[in-house]
Amino acid sequence: MLGLKLPTDPRWVNLAEKSIEDILTDHAYCEQKATSTNISLIQNYPEYEEMVDAVVPIVTEEWGHFKMVLDQLKKRGLKLGPQRKDIYVNELMSFVQKGGNRKQSLTDKLLFSAMIEARSCERFKLLSKEVNDEELREFYKRLMVSEAGHYKLFLDLAISISGEKHVEKRWLEWLDYEAEIMQKIELRGDRMH
Repeated sequence: MLGLKLPTDPRWVNLAEKSIEDILTDHAYCEQKATSTNISLIQNYPEYEEMVDAVVPIVTEEWGHFKMVLDQLKKRGLKLGPQRKDIYVNELMSFVQKGGNRKQSLTDKLLFSAMIEARSCERFKLLSKEVNDEELREFYKRLMVSEAGHYKLFLDLAISISGEKHVEKRWLEWLDYEAEIMQKIELRGDRMH
């Protein structure tokens, strides 16, 4: 469904499970950054009313996810650690097209968001099936469904703005680029991406 060209190395779940505090901390900051990114879309492209109306509820939902991850940390007697540099997201951000018109810029930013949601969905699915903590399995199963919905919404918004042909072509480029990133970044269990 997600079309990702390179699946996550299955060893990632084992590594993540060894550092639950770190993976939950990183996840919390991912949710915070998703909230900020969506707020920026609204602030920077207010003339796209359909996009604004669709993204406003996601802002609320992502911030709610941040709180839910904090609750998971607290239940386990763990603390929210410091935010770390997100190599994956930074590499993806470098692929967002610069220049062009506002419509092209917004479309690429929506595809950037869709890609992050797709990879998050895939990682959450792995956690929902493989992590030993039953409560975390259920937690990530619920979040997986949410991320899949966000992924589809961002793709649908991009199509409504720039048309299916353009988005299909550009999405394939995004998928190829993301696979290259996944091949070159180190497999780490303390990072969600």
